[in-house]
Amino acid sequence: MMQTDQAFQVLIVEDDENTASLVTTYLEREGFTTLVAHDGEDGLAKAREHEPDFVILDLMLPKLDGWEVCRQLRRFSNVPILMLTAREEEMDRVMGLSLGADDYVVKPFSPRELIERVKAIMRRVRPVQAQESAVLRHGDLSLDPEKHRVSLKNQTINLTSSEYKLLLTLMKSPGRVFSRDELLDHFYDHGEIVIDRVIDVHIGKIRQKIEVDPSKPRYIITVRGFGYRFADVDEESST
Repeated sequence: MMQTDQAFQVLIVEDDENTASLVTTYLEREGFTTLVAHDGEDGLAKAREHEPDFVILDLMLPKLDGWEVCRQLRRFSNVPILMLTAREEEMDRVMGLSLGADDYVVKPFSPRELIERVKAIMRRVRPVQAQESAVLRHGDLSLDPEKHRVSLKNQTINLTSSEYKLLLTLMKSPGRVFSRDELLDHFYDHGEIVIDRVIDVHIGKIRQKIEVDPSKPRYIITVRGFGYRFADVDEESST
């Protein structure tokens, strides 16, 4: 069972009552509290009202599909989102991640695996321990691990949990080159098969939020044929 000071609340947006009931049962066995919505509009309304700690989102929903729910949810919340769908094409996975989802599970799925993925994501978004709480800075960009906040020119930048984790990993080791596989290891620690384009999608979204010109990045630098690095300290004066 996941140990928490208070139970995390999970919003399940799923129109199939049997699936929603099954997921609810497994989550509550692990100590989570749950809310259920059976269509996209109700899911958005419950997300606004209750501010859940996690959202499990089906894609094929009445009234408002999961793509649009995710898109609108990201306008006001950075809550972790795990998408559920019967579609398994690579482009669907990339599209979901590009909209701000943190993970993607294809139906039919193992309830136990689903819960483990939820728990793994929640571990990643918990507040960073005190020994890692020093504010990281580079030029106008700062990341405060203790407050889980990213700022650019003193203006808060809204990142998804995966985007935040990726930026934190890079900023903690300026100048170090990370391969895509290394960066994937920071996100998926249960042996899941994940396409390396996931990292490229997240990097692209971060650059849109923190770079003046994303096509000429000054913070996250591409190392062609290998991966990415965060700008080294001695590059600050030239940026």
